[in-house]
Amino acid sequence: MPKIKELSEVLADQIAAGEVVERPASVVKELVENAIDAKSTQIDIVVEEAGLKRIQVIDNGEGIPAEDVELAFKRHSTSKITSREDLFRIKTLGFRGEALPSIASVADVYLETSTETDVSGTLLHVKGGEQLEKKTSVRPRGTEITVADLFYNTPARLKYLKSLQTELAAISDIVNRLALSHNDIAISLSNNGHTLLQTVGNNDLQQTISAIYGVKNARQMVAFNGKDLDFKVAGYVSLPKLTRATKSYISLLLNGRYIKNFQLSNAIIKGYGSKLMVGRYPVAVVNITLDPLLVDVNVHPTKQQVRISKEDQLAQLLTKCVYDRIAQENLIPDALKNLNQKTRKEIDIDQLQFDLNESSRSYYHDRTGTGELPAQQVTSQIKDAVPDINSSGSSTVEDEQDEESSKNAKPAVTIIRDKNDMVDKLDEWDKKYLRQASQSAILQKTSENQSYVPKQDQLQAKTQRRFPELTYIGQMHGTYLFAESQDGLYIIDQHAAQERCKYEYYREKIGEVESDQQDLLVPIVLDYTTSDSLIINENLPKLEQLGIDLEDFGPNSYIVRHHPTWFKDGQEEDIIRELIDYILKDGKIDVATYREKTAIMMSCKRSIKANHHLDDKQAKALLEQLKKCENPFNCPHGRPVLVHFTNSDMEHMFKRIQDPHQSLREQE
Repeated sequence: MPKIKELSEVLADQIAAGEVVERPASVVKELVENAIDAKSTQIDIVVEEAGLKRIQVIDNGEGIPAEDVELAFKRHSTSKITSREDLFRIKTLGFRGEALPSIASVADVYLETSTETDVSGTLLHVKGGEQLEKKTSVRPRGTEITVADLFYNTPARLKYLKSLQTELAAISDIVNRLALSHNDIAISLSNNGHTLLQTVGNNDLQQTISAIYGVKNARQMVAFNGKDLDFKVAGYVSLPKLTRATKSYISLLLNGRYIKNFQLSNAIIKGYGSKLMVGRYPVAVVNITLDPLLVDVNVHPTKQQVRISKEDQLAQLLTKCVYDRIAQENLIPDALKNLNQKTRKEIDIDQLQFDLNESSRSYYHDRTGTGELPAQQVTSQIKDAVPDINSSGSSTVEDEQDEESSKNAKPAVTIIRDKNDMVDKLDEWDKKYLRQASQSAILQKTSENQSYVPKQDQLQAKTQRRFPELTYIGQMHGTYLFAESQDGLYIIDQHAAQERCKYEYYREKIGEVESDQQDLLVPIVLDYTTSDSLIINENLPKLEQLGIDLEDFGPNSYIVRHHPTWFKDGQEEDIIRELIDYILKDGKIDVATYREKTAIMMSCKRSIKANHHLDDKQAKALLEQLKKCENPFNCPHGRPVLVHFTNSDMEHMFKRIQDPHQSLREQE
């Protein structure tokens, strides 16, 4: 009996469906692309239960002739290409002839179509790859295809699907990209009777952007264009004040096809230069037009990854066009707004005067994901306590041993020449001084999960005893603070220091959601895309636990009428957007982890940066504030806040460790 057998046509189609049809969004993508290739001017997409129950795509395109309807469901049957030369001059979105047979093999499909010359239309019913019915029908020109009970005969596929909201967000994202790449087509999307997207198809890209991202965001985007001998680029990019937490808002459209390309996305970001904050990315819609001979789209089943000839040249063109366009904009803040706020000096002083005197309830990760408890009752993250980098794993060493080891230690450096040298030396000192800092926490090992629990009263007493009394001396390059104590010289990273202070402040405030709310005189309106709104709606309880109440304000819009009282004046909208961005970036995060990471993110973004000069009052206030922290030795990311030159280190550097004359007499 032969071992090699020819697979049945239905099984072969189901195998192909594993590559082409990954989720309901894949079905929507393939069907809408077919409608676009059919020269439709209007496409309506109707889904139920995020596409798992039903997906219906209706268009007014050319339709399929009656004699070709059955052939359309055969593998590798297509009207898009006819020869090998056509394969390298692809001008349509589809060309392989795999979509319809793959979909029909894992779903119940009804296809009703009619052409302009047909006397009547044709209805074809295919289920599980088998044709069940074919008959004539009455309908206007175009095609209506209905896909029901997706994956009904391959239940193993269903377990890999996400929640209905996640699947619907994926569908919305795909439709958004198709609408942006074909703004001459009126496209609508609805789910369970609710309209999620409606474009007018008037060939106005900015109006399509408004329908997807909101009018307010569209007004903060500017048009650009450029070309060279091989490429033509055009589209819209956001001003630096409109950013997102991920690169997913950059839409690259190549000859009308949405693609993903790491190098081209980075080229757009590079065009902004230093105008973007670290970790923030622009919103961009970029149309790229080139000769089909310069691109190979037949490299991935989804056709979203392509191979472009002269890609480096295209990247340079994008960077130059974005740079030139952003350079034309006046990025100086409105002076009238600044006059209505505090002066720069007053703002800086306020930032350094958080009241951290009260004993705060510290919240740490609950590894079970059930919520938060006081630090005395739950395990703390080792990073949030004090990092223990001792290779032996020991966490307690006597102070006398520390003092003796520091006296006998060899000097870390001999001389400091400039700022770069300072940074290098700080890296060299990290391990030595982080070890000393780690010994300030008395850690108790638990047998249940091998984590550590700090004893709160001992931790605070130990910190106060170990943190030195510092006398401020001065500042170097607007980055490092110098202070002295009886045991030597201390160098403090001002950003890391305030980051630690703000982290403990935000950690307390975020952990304690107060009933007191500050009403806004002018409510804040937030606009998001449909896919983002679906994720936000799913995570509204997490935002409520932080004191953020979002009310529906029209499709994909929310209104905020009040906020927690700890929000800084003038920063309310920025803080709320950052909290929402973190949800969008990682929707699966639990509440405890979300609070922890939110506190870290906010403390970093709202701390003084390098090259920011402080006056004596501000510097002293920062040192006094740092002294009151539970862990003044490390920032929330684990970097050292301060390093220490002992008196012995200083004597080594200046070779004052012994009297040279005494040494000569001893040799005689």
